[in-house]
Amino acid sequence: MRIDVLTLFPEVFEVFLASSIVGRARAAGCVSTQLTNFRDFARDRHRSVDDRPFGGGPGMVLTCGPVFDALEHVEAQDSGPLTRVLLTPQGRKLTQAMVADLAREPRLVLICGHYEGFDERIRSGIDAREISIGDYVLSGGEPAAMVLIDAVVRLLPGALGDEASAANDSFSAGLLEYPQYTRPREFRGMTVPEVLLSGDHAKVALWRKEQALKRTLQRRPDLIHAGEA
Repeated sequence: MRIDVLTLFPEVFEVFLASSIVGRARAAGCVSTQLTNFRDFARDRHRSVDDRPFGGGPGMVLTCGPVFDALEHVEAQDSGPLTRVLLTPQGRKLTQAMVADLAREPRLVLICGHYEGFDERIRSGIDAREISIGDYVLSGGEPAAMVLIDAVVRLLPGALGDEASAANDSFSAGLLEYPQYTRPREFRGMTVPEVLLSGDHAKVALWRKEQALKRTLQRRPDLIHAGEA
């Protein structure tokens, strides 16, 4: 997979893309990434990318020219199929099912807003999937893009050391993940459930399924109801 990120702040991605699972996936050739700065496509000597909104109001709005020019420049580098993603609080809320869908795409182009948002003609003119990571507002789309990249990359073949890890994550089966334990067996009076020490794989699997369901009912009953819909 190839992931392009269009942003005013490419520097904030550098450590993230070189670290942890994403960094290992890049090193292994599972994913390639490219960062593009809107400001490199500004059309005036001040490298302006924003302006005051028509009709008045606070803040500044990203203008069309640099965004469209940057997008066209990036997409011209590869004629293959791609999916555009606009990170915006007005988009559909990101779910694990959406992540799995995006992980099957050969190329993602992520477009990060900033300031008071995009000129509406950017939204209507680029035919992108609009995605939000939650019902709150960030200063820009960069943190949202990093969340999306991390979620997608860990589903790519070869990105994780154990492919079963992703299948057991919370939300992957519509439930929260079951409790996990490691050494020591006892810590400050808290012990590991005996079933996990039994060596009986069938009993362990049943316990984990029961615990996942119990935890989901307690903490996120909406997930159970969503599965019933």
